[in-house]
Amino acid sequence: MNACQYVMNPGTFSYPSAVVFPRANSIWPFSINKKNTEMKTKFLFGVGIMSLALHAGAQQKMDPKETEVWSPEPKIVTPGATFADAPSDAIILFDGKNLDEWSLTDDVTKPAGWTLNGDGSMTVKKGTGTIQTKRNFMDYQLHIEYKIPSNITGSGQARGNSGIFLASAGKGDDGYELQVLDNYNNKTYVNGQVGSMYKQSIPLENACKKPGEWQTYDVIWTAPRFNDDGSVKSAARVTAFHNGVLVQNNYELKGNTPYIGKPVYKKHGPSPIKLQDHGDPSEPISYRNIWLREL
Repeated sequence: MNACQYVMNPGTFSYPSAVVFPRANSIWPFSINKKNTEMKTKFLFGVGIMSLALHAGAQQKMDPKETEVWSPEPKIVTPGATFADAPSDAIILFDGKNLDEWSLTDDVTKPAGWTLNGDGSMTVKKGTGTIQTKRNFMDYQLHIEYKIPSNITGSGQARGNSGIFLASAGKGDDGYELQVLDNYNNKTYVNGQVGSMYKQSIPLENACKKPGEWQTYDVIWTAPRFNDDGSVKSAARVTAFHNGVLVQNNYELKGNTPYIGKPVYKKHGPSPIKLQDHGDPSEPISYRNIWLREL
């Protein structure tokens, strides 16, 4: 009988009386007796059971304190009354009272020229320019709300267009843009619709509300890091929720988000956040309740 042949019954093996292994260039066989084989099998099985028992015993003898970690303790953060409200450690970038945290992007010595409204929001004042935070940031959690006006007109990219630049890389539109656009029954190229990292990452879903309703972004931003020679040490990453729906899942950016051309990285450190004055002819959009937690 061939050494690899055996008969299996439920729960047991049936062994041949002798298993013969032919020896090369030899006229005698090497035989394994059935009785000896069964004894060896039982022995190995017993050793396995004993090993498991010893391991379990060792686990039981461990003091549970050996796997407890008591420090450092996480700091206490008092959450807001609702998910949209700022927690106790947040930096308030806009609460409807003033634009003190913002300046003009192309001339940071000038104040932001957008319109303050009585409902605690600010509206893009077209033609005055993109605005940015006076403070610079690296990694953070951001909450921001915006509204496309109910009387919005236009189509494609010319319908409620703005953008949140999660980190500025220079003047104008240089940086990493999370798109703001009305895509409620309004089509455009998918890597430029709301929820996209502009012309890089298509959003996972279209979670738009209709014009006239307030909408939210909640963003986790990890800034890029650079080596001394300007090469990328680690790429930027973004996770974003649009109206509570995940649209970017720890996406690794290939560089900035230009309107024309391919994305590139250029060395920078902590950077301001920008809100875009896009310049399309549609009615201007509004923002409110902007806060940030540094990570």
